Amino acid sequence: MAEQPSQQAILILENGNVFYGKPFGKRGTTTGEICFNTGMTGYQEVFTDPSYYGQVVIMNTVHVGNYGTIEDEVESDSVKVKGIIGRNLEMQYSRFASNESMQEYFERQHIVAIDGIDTRALVIHIREAGAMNCIISSDIDDVETLKKMLSEVPSMSGLELASVVSTPHTYDLGDPSSETKVAVLDYGIKKNILNCLVERGAYVKVFNAKTPFEEIEKFNPNGYFVSNGPGDPEPMEYAIDTVKKILNKKKPFFGICLGQQLLALANDIPTFKMHHGHRGLNHPVKNILTGKCEITTQNHGFGVDADAVSKNKNITITHRNLNDDSIEGIKLNDRPAFSVQYHPESTPGPHDSRYLFDEFFRLMEAQKN
Repeated sequence: MAEQPSQQAILILENGNVFYGKPFGKRGTTTGEICFNTGMTGYQEVFTDPSYYGQVVIMNTVHVGNYGTIEDEVESDSVKVKGIIGRNLEMQYSRFASNESMQEYFERQHIVAIDGIDTRALVIHIREAGAMNCIISSDIDDVETLKKMLSEVPSMSGLELASVVSTPHTYDLGDPSSETKVAVLDYGIKKNILNCLVERGAYVKVFNAKTPFEEIEKFNPNGYFVSNGPGDPEPMEYAIDTVKKILNKKKPFFGICLGQQLLALANDIPTFKMHHGHRGLNHPVKNILTGKCEITTQNHGFGVDADAVSKNKNITITHRNLNDDSIEGIKLNDRPAFSVQYHPESTPGPHDSRYLFDEFFRLMEAQKN
């Protein structure tokens, strides 16, 4: 008789804490940096966000998977998270339009998950202890063996992951006859960012992370967009050099999330590893220029050094996080370049910040005229 698979799954944190739950998704073992998302909806978009590559995500809302999965609700072509931790990961779903259950989806995408965890208590622990590596296993029962495996997992600090998730080849979207051309540097871009550019009339060409600037410039774009992405920005010397060359062209520049960190590094502003990062759909941000507040979608574990920005006379802080006063947006004073740390394309999430895409297009139009 074939051996029955274990009905227990184990989660171990880098600080030694051990949690027991039920296996979900593919049976196996996975590792990564643990983090949490506070959103109550949009779980499929979270799973497929390339910025989560290398991470195991705690889904803080109680029920996950209850409306199934659907092909259109993705931010990339595959699940990018390394693992999922949930309290109630649902086998059944209620939405008629769904293609399959989350269990079937995870099995097809080879994602190991653990169910039955008190996620709210775990999130409180991570908020206090900070981000750290973890391991989930539904096929190894020995805790000491798992702890040894976990000790060999590299820290997120110093990891260059953007080139791993970038497109392997150049591709284009939109109308080739458009008078507005945008060069997109893909460091882990989300599909809805591209949608936001195309629906405003841009002809977009998406380039691999390590494409030489000289090759990008042959497209003769009206503006440059630098995307979000996973990992530590400081090791990305190739990208920092590309951003410097873009800025020298003095064409409109828009960066989101990792794009903001690269803009800062290109201007000698250091970045830092945050205690536990910002992830979710409900982060309040104040636009310093207008005085208005936005409710934003966020996903980042690194930030821009506020003291260094304040001392740089060529940079204006445009947005601040109202929870911790961290920098959420900057612009250069001597050229049409700006960025935000959060996600104005916001799927899932509110549309408060979509005006930033309009501002990018206004800059491109102004330069054409």
